[in-house]
Amino acid sequence: MNKTVKTILLLVVAALAGYLLYSKVFTGKDEAKAAGPTGGPMAQKVAVDVFVVSPTAFQNRITSTGSVIPNEEVELRSEISGRVTNINFKEGGQVKQGQLLLTVNDADLRAQLAKLQSNQKLYRDMEERQRTLLEKEYISRQEYDQVSNQLATATADIQALRATLDKAYVRAPFDGVIGLRQVSEGSYVTPTTPVARIVDISPVKIDFTIPGRYSQSVKVGDKITFSSEASATQYEAIIYAIQPNIDPATRTLQLRAQYENKNQEIKPGAFVKVELGLKDVEQAILIPTESIIPEATGHKVFLVKGGKAQPQMVKIGQRSETMIQIIDGVEPGDTIISSGILQARPGSDLSIRRVTSSEVKE
Repeated sequence: MNKTVKTILLLVVAALAGYLLYSKVFTGKDEAKAAGPTGGPMAQKVAVDVFVVSPTAFQNRITSTGSVIPNEEVELRSEISGRVTNINFKEGGQVKQGQLLLTVNDADLRAQLAKLQSNQKLYRDMEERQRTLLEKEYISRQEYDQVSNQLATATADIQALRATLDKAYVRAPFDGVIGLRQVSEGSYVTPTTPVARIVDISPVKIDFTIPGRYSQSVKVGDKITFSSEASATQYEAIIYAIQPNIDPATRTLQLRAQYENKNQEIKPGAFVKVELGLKDVEQAILIPTESIIPEATGHKVFLVKGGKAQPQMVKIGQRSETMIQIIDGVEPGDTIISSGILQARPGSDLSIRRVTSSEVKE
């Protein structure tokens, strides 16, 4: 091979090598550009408000709802059937225990009673004569016993009839207020016919419930405050009875308090808001209620650690309008996110806008 051919081959090889080198260098740069920078831009910080936890005095109070029930209540009915002959009460008026309220026709019963009393007198006279004769041994003991039994039977019949006659008179079982009557004079009533309702509303009872976990913190004699839906006035009542068991369906404990209601301003059936004060806590951990995130397994907050958001499960206690007690999971000095929680994620970088504490929030 002559020098000319060798020279041409060397030039071709050199050109090919140059092309390959060129393609590798420039194509690699384009691919790198297409892939973009490996680090990426810096993540955007989440703007939040934070709350610095510090122990503070807390009046532990339970807020509940309840209802007012009368001290005593009964629906009046006649124990026998018959025609109403007399009504002796005014609707909505006060009545006294034992007061005659309504009379059912008692003419037949009185006639029967008069007959039995007449027979009783006859048998009594006979018994006295027979006893005299027995003492003189003019008659036998058997003859005397027959008359004596007749007298005893007549006396028993009178007592039974008087018990039936008493049922013709409907009387007030206790002091109270009688409601609207459901019958009129001349109407026929039976033991199933409602006559009127009588209630004792001085005092009244307040029925309410509290979570079962506080069953050991309440006792008979504790005071409550309550207000009705008809008035914002605060009233004070005293717990006098506690259900001995916690309701397994609702996990609540039922309590009953008594309010004197001397002016009868609280009406039975009213809906009331109840507040029960428990033991005050001197060093309580309180955080804003908006800091709590409900979870399927409990409650969570976000702590601020090294400028980042750190989730923390907590155990909650009592609530007020703006604050909630933390029993476990947060310590004094911790900083928690109070606003901007929805944007926060575990490990998020935080930008703190505002700092508050217990002194500011309360």
